[in-house]
Amino acid sequence: MSQILSVGLGEAVVCKDPRAVLVAYGLGSCLGVAMYDPVNRLAGLLHAVLPTSGNGYQDNPYKYVDSGIQALVQAMEAAGAQRRYLIVKLVGGANMLLSSALSHTFEIGTRNVQAAYSILEAMGLKVAGVEVGGNVGRTVKLFVESGKLVVRRIGGVEQTL
Repeated sequence: MSQILSVGLGEAVVCKDPRAVLVAYGLGSCLGVAMYDPVNRLAGLLHAVLPTSGNGYQDNPYKYVDSGIQALVQAMEAAGAQRRYLIVKLVGGANMLLSSALSHTFEIGTRNVQAAYSILEAMGLKVAGVEVGGNVGRTVKLFVESGKLVVRRIGGVEQTL
């Protein structure tokens, strides 16, 4: 039987238990960053809220895409993952504001995705899969046993990424 581990706003979970499923619910403009090391069978999921910390993330590095990705990689490595094996996938980053004036001003979802690509490139990590953008929320499930990532758009069907 699966053990569901919920990953809330500004949180990350790293897990090696093959029975566990890491889940981030209702990703709108937030970005889910899934990492999996298939050799060491270790999974991690970040639920970041904003793109950059401006280096002021002492309270919670996982709230921000830039510091959250760095902290997640460090936590994965501390748990036994090796960076060279990490498979990285991005989910979310929607632009939820429908008013064109507001959406162009904030574009938090787009900025979250851009921040992820920037920090991942700087860390030498490549993105293996994406389900980002648009204006609809998503829920993501990362299965620790296999590294399978399942994405469900609000009002839509599930797909494996």
